[in-house]
Amino acid sequence: MNPTLILAAFCLGIASATLTFDHSLEAQWTKWKAMHNRLYGMNEEGWRRAVWEKNMKMIELHNQEYREGKHSFTMAMNAFGDMTSEEFRQVMNGFQNRKPRKGKVFQEPLFYEAPRSVDWREKGYVTPVKNQGQCGSCWAFSATGALEGQMFRKTGRLISLSEQNLVDCSGPQGNEGCNGGLMDYAFQYVQDNGGLDSEESYPYEATEESCKYNPKYSVANDTGFVDIPKQEKALMKAVATVGPISVAIDAGHESFLFYKEGIYFEPDCSSEDMDHGVLVVGYGFESTESDNNKYWLVKNRYKLPEILTFEIQKRILICKQCLDTVPHALRHTSEIPRSLS
Repeated sequence: MNPTLILAAFCLGIASATLTFDHSLEAQWTKWKAMHNRLYGMNEEGWRRAVWEKNMKMIELHNQEYREGKHSFTMAMNAFGDMTSEEFRQVMNGFQNRKPRKGKVFQEPLFYEAPRSVDWREKGYVTPVKNQGQCGSCWAFSATGALEGQMFRKTGRLISLSEQNLVDCSGPQGNEGCNGGLMDYAFQYVQDNGGLDSEESYPYEATEESCKYNPKYSVANDTGFVDIPKQEKALMKAVATVGPISVAIDAGHESFLFYKEGIYFEPDCSSEDMDHGVLVVGYGFESTESDNNKYWLVKNRYKLPEILTFEIQKRILICKQCLDTVPHALRHTSEIPRSLS
């Protein structure tokens, strides 16, 4: 266990000497530990349970308020139940919110009227949800998702691309493996390298290793990428005309950690403190067409076996206030390596 995380837990005032538990949750706690294969040391289990109980009661309160009409989404316990939001940020969110090298800007079609809704899953542009594990590689998954969509657009073939290739090999462009990175730098690596291997040939390991790129197994390339202006309409037009788009969001809140379904809205979400790379695969309206019901359809990278909370089949609906000012949304043009043409 990371000493920093242990210290964080004690700073929350839940040291084992002062712990008290809700015994009515005993059976649920036991079941949750078994479901997620949790085995704790003697000194750790107490404060892990305290974190879990705090999260459980927060979820129950939120859902009660949802039934009272105070929220637009529900929450549920999941595999992150014994983690604080601070720990989640440290372990899982790997987007480095630093200004990338200045690049070209997306020129939105002037007379194009974006459709009411878009869902690129229905067109075959989106691979199944993957699992980044306990590695801050969200930036790599966001980048491969965008490139997978563009390769499908060009070839009609949906091929899963290698995140591990990016984690291991894009250090010279500025990425730091499981310690975080930028989608910009991932795209720059693919462009500089002249290709990216398939997931099948270079599988994901959730740890940084030596670079093993093999041009023999390269199935995609990136001939250019551009930044999208910090405007909702520009992002809508990019999604509608280009395909799935890499973006960054502020995912460091308990509300995001335990999101289940509905239109996600976090009043404290920030357009500055973004820490998680995801993939926008569409947008639309929930029920009626109004600003309050707008959402972005987002593909995330945490597969939770007991519920489909973050699976694309279940949808993460991000309210427009939490996503419309992202500074690092990108679009891409791709080409087929000559060996596949």
